[in-house]
This record gives sequence, structure tokens and C-alpha cells, in this order.
Amino acid sequence: MEAINDFLTSILPYTEWPMFILLIGGGLFLVFYSRFIPFRYFGHALAVVSGKYDDKNAQGDVSSFQALSAAVAATVGLGNISGVAIAIHDGGPGVVFWIWITALLGMGIKFYSGSLAIMFRGTDSEGKLQGGPMFYITQGMGNWAKPMAVFFSICGLVGFLGVFTANQFTEAFMGVVKPHETLFVTSEYNWKLAIGFFLAIVTSGVIFGGLNKIAKVASAIVPFMVGVYLLAVIFVMASNAGDIFPALKMIFVEAWNFDTMVTGGFWGLVIIGVRRAMFSNEAGLGSAPMYHGQSRNNEPTKEGLVAMLGPFIDTIMVCSFTAVVIILSGAYLEDGSGITMTMSAFEKTLYGIGDTLLMVIVAAFALSTLFTYSYYGVKSLSFLTNPKIGKWYNVFFVIMIVFAAVASLQLVKNLIDLSYALMVIPNMIAVLYLSPKVNAASKQYFQKMKKGA
Repeated sequence: MEAINDFLTSILPYTEWPMFILLIGGGLFLVFYSRFIPFRYFGHALAVVSGKYDDKNAQGDVSSFQALSAAVAATVGLGNISGVAIAIHDGGPGVVFWIWITALLGMGIKFYSGSLAIMFRGTDSEGKLQGGPMFYITQGMGNWAKPMAVFFSICGLVGFLGVFTANQFTEAFMGVVKPHETLFVTSEYNWKLAIGFFLAIVTSGVIFGGLNKIAKVASAIVPFMVGVYLLAVIFVMASNAGDIFPALKMIFVEAWNFDTMVTGGFWGLVIIGVRRAMFSNEAGLGSAPMYHGQSRNNEPTKEGLVAMLGPFIDTIMVCSFTAVVIILSGAYLEDGSGITMTMSAFEKTLYGIGDTLLMVIVAAFALSTLFTYSYYGVKSLSFLTNPKIGKWYNVFFVIMIVFAAVASLQLVKNLIDLSYALMVIPNMIAVLYLSPKVNAASKQYFQKMKKGA
């Protein structure tokens, strides 16, 4: 594991510039190129996701709400609870500002990629409707771009593993329950292995049921778990109301701290923010379009508006609340990172029971993320081979859950960071290349909307 981690650490720096240019530069371009559509039509996007404009005759397997729930279930999870803590640990409170900036730009990126998911849908060898980067790359750009789609799918075989979630859930369980002391006396390694097997078995029960089962479970769990988490955070903020503005001020001040202690100075601070934001909401990554491509919707712009709500929910809302609690509690000054830091913050601010409450919430987050992530990997392998072989990805996915439970956080984090950075390259090139087609479609859509059609 140490050898693998050293290899990943040596490669990661080379991915920073391409990722930064495509996500931040590309995101800025798309926000202005769209004439701020994601922000101007935010209310309309909420109406669409509520089902007000659903077309029962449209092609697709799930509703826009289910597609958004499944996509958000994959992003609103331990990336928001644990990933933010890792970011603050590595870069200080100022890193949250750069997470916000990346998320706002991510809304623009998701609008375009969500639209393209409907615009360029294809059918697999079994005749089922499919969408996602590999389809809008090959159909939108042409066969000459197929190597980009293949590269994306290969990276996705690793990037879409649930290793980070499995790792952080295991750490949370070990930290709160301490099963090696309270339940059954054996080594920590054996307990981690047991937790990995438990997660693998529970996950198997859902993911082998296919898309519809995943979508139904996600749409049931996501709204509830987000609601409980936000209630807990709002209670903490209300109890420490006088410290909220100083905490927010610290975020803005530290964001421009050129003397920051973070590795790599100011540039390192920004990169950490971009990486963790991308891990939180996956804007630019190309994962969410795979779900949105399955929506019962024939209108690209409508699905693009639904997709762009994702970064707002999981990053602007959930990540911000997590960051404020961590700063209010002073937990960011401690040595712990990841889920242990967030646990400490909740324990301090919720009268000693916060870590237990967070453990329950983390369990729901972890399972919903594991359920939804496997689907991305299945689609990646199906594109490289065929749907019959693609289904076998779930076996690999389940095995890697057990591996992640006993692996180090650093190894898991580096593995995902590298895979994500590589996946951004072909996806963002395709989104930028095809953006004029999205603009043309959105112009027609809003003209029809004004006429009441």
C-alpha cells in the first residue's frame, strides 16, 4: 500500500494545471457564455425538479427528481462531511472560499453537461437508452474523439469505486463505537475487515438490482438524510450564533492569505479547494450526466437546469454548514483529519452526543453513496465492452469496498484525486467543444417558455 501511495503522490502534481485550467477557466467561460442561465433560471429549475413540467410520454427510465436524487446521493455524502474536514486540515479555513467559487462555476458546468446527457443519448447492445460523457463525446464530437471516451471510461473504472466512502465510514464507526473495546475484543484490523465485509454485503443487496432499484432507494434516503443533517447543523449554529460571522470572516480573510502554512502556499490553497469541491459535487467530472441521461425527458435544457442544482445542494449548502461547525468548534486546530475532525466538531457542539448522531447520518450517507456510485462504473465498463460484461463491475466494486476499509486515508484520497483529475480532461474538452449546441437548444427552449408552450 505504501508503494502504491508513493507512486500516486509522485504523479498527482502533473494533473494540477490541466484540472485547474479546465475546471476554473472552463467554468468561468461557460458561466459567461450561458449569460448566467444557471442563476437567472434557478426558480424555474426548482419547478422542473418538483415535477411541474414532467412529460409522461418522454423517453427514459427515471424521473428528473429521481435522477437528481441519485446524482446527489453520490455527491452529498462523506465528501461533504469528511472531504471538507480534509480540505480545512490541509489548507486552513480559507480553503472553503475556493470550494464555494468552484461550486458556483460547477453549476454552469453541470448545466451544460446535463443538457448534453439528453441531447446525445445512445442505445447499448441491448437496446436500452444510455447517456453520459462517453455518448456525447462519440455522438457529439464524432468517431475521431472515441479515444477520449475510452480514456474517460478506463479512468472511471477506478474513479467510481466507493473506496473513500467505505474508508471514512469505517473510521467513523471505529472512532465512535470502538468495537474492539466495547463489543468484541480483537485487533482493529480484524474489525475494519469485518466492517468492510458488512458494507460489501449490504451494498450488494441494492446494486445488483439495477438502476430502478438504486434510484428508488436514493430518492427515499437522500431528502431525509440531508434534512436531518441540516437540522443538526442549524441547531449548532443557533447555539453559537454570535460566532457565525467571525467564522465566515475568517474564511474570507484566510482565502487570500499569501503566507498560508499550507503546502504549496497560496497556489496550494486554491488547488486543495478545487480538488475538494470537485470531489464534493463532481462538476466537470462527468458522472452525474450518466444518471441525467436516463431521465424521462426529451428536453436537454430542462435536464441541464435540474443537473445544475446538484452543486448548490451538496456544496453551497451542505459543505458550508459542515465548514462552519468545524470552525465554530475549533476542531480544525486539532491533529485529526477527515471524518475524525468532523466527529470531534459535532461532539463538542452537540453536548457530547453529536458524534453518535453524526455516526447515524454518516451510515445513511455512506450507503446511499455506495449504492449510486457502482452504477457509474457499470456504465464505464459497459461502454468499453458490453452491458453483459459491464454488470461484472459490481463484483470488483464490492471487493474494493473491503480493501478500502483497511487502507489508509492518504492512499484512498490520492487514488480518487488522480482518477478524478484525469477524467476531467476528456469530459471538459467535450463540454466546451459542444457548448454552442447547448446554447442553441436553450435559446429555443426559453423562447417556447415565454410563449407558454
